[in-house]
Parts: sequence; structure tokens; C-alpha cells
Amino acid sequence: MASHTHETTTQQEPSLDAVLGTVAPRLRALRQRRGVTLAQVADSTGISVSTLSRLESGQRRPTLDLLLPLAREYRVALDDLVGAPPTGDPRVRPQPVVRHGRTYIPLSRHADGLHAFKVIFPAPVSGAEPEKLKQGAHDGYDWIYVLTGRLRLALGDTETILEPGDAAEFDTRTPHGFASAGPGPTEVINLLSQQGERIHLREV
Repeated sequence: MASHTHETTTQQEPSLDAVLGTVAPRLRALRQRRGVTLAQVADSTGISVSTLSRLESGQRRPTLDLLLPLAREYRVALDDLVGAPPTGDPRVRPQPVVRHGRTYIPLSRHADGLHAFKVIFPAPVSGAEPEKLKQGAHDGYDWIYVLTGRLRLALGDTETILEPGDAAEFDTRTPHGFASAGPGPTEVINLLSQQGERIHLREV
């Protein structure tokens, strides 16, 4: 009887190949939903166009070093990307991702709606003149709260210094960029809505 129960349970559990097999269509759907090309994703993640194409067609086996930057690029949790079944555990076990010197720590795991991150911006180079911030624009709405350090926030032609306890919100269709204002690193909480909806904070 015990052997039969084990066999039945094993048959009900999806195999690793079956789970990974769902990644290709998910990657393609996420990219198309964002309206970006393979070349644009390649530029922002450092993954070659040919590798991205093979991932989306199922010809390349997805690995963690490929999935982590793509999960960050598409602003989804890794569990959502591979379609992992829910466990009933509400806790989020963040896996930090480092890109361009910044550390992103996901604080939420939902594929749609609001996303929460803790972001650590490295300290600027000591003695160097502050560089003009690189700016980008995309659909969404951003809310930022500074925990420690000082944050440079560029919005178009305007640049603002945010101190600890300061918050800012803006439509991400406006060109924007961030960096630590120094002298040390800067830690922020970042809430982002993909749909461009403003973030509503209720007083308790």
C-alpha cells in the first residue's frame, strides 16, 4: 500500500522538464506584453538575442543565471516565471539580483499589479564629479521612499536630492534616472505599478 501511495504521488507531481517547458511561452508572452523586442531585452539584460530567441522557442534549457535577469527585466518573481505551484506560505524569500552595481531585493512575488523592491544604490566614486544620470522611460507608475543615504532623482531636465524619510512618485513614461548622492550607498523602498496606476496609500 505504501509503495502504491508513493507511486501515485510521484505521478501527480510535475517533472522538472515539465515545469521548465512552460518557461518558453511565459517568456514570450511577458516580452510581447511589454511591447519590447528581443534586441531591447538583450541590451538591458546582457543576454544575447540568439539565446533569448532559443529560450522563447524552447530550444535552450532555462538556467538560473538566465532567468534571474529576465525576472528582474519583466518585473516578475522567479516562481511566477517558472509557474511554480503555490505552497500556501505567505512569506517572500527574496533573492537579491545585482545589475549595474545596484542590488535589487524583491519584496513581492506577484506577476501582475504592484511590485515592491528594496534597492541599494552604490556610493559614488569619491572625489569624482557627479555624472549626468542616464534616463529611461516605460509604462508604469513609481513610488520611492528613502531609507538611508541620499538619492539623486532625475526627471527629465529636473534633478532632486531625496533625504532619508523623503518619498517621491511619478509617471514612469517621464524619462527618469537614479543614483546615490553620496557620500555612501543609498537604500530605498520602490513600489512600481506596471499598468501606470497611481499608488494609493491609506492612513490607518
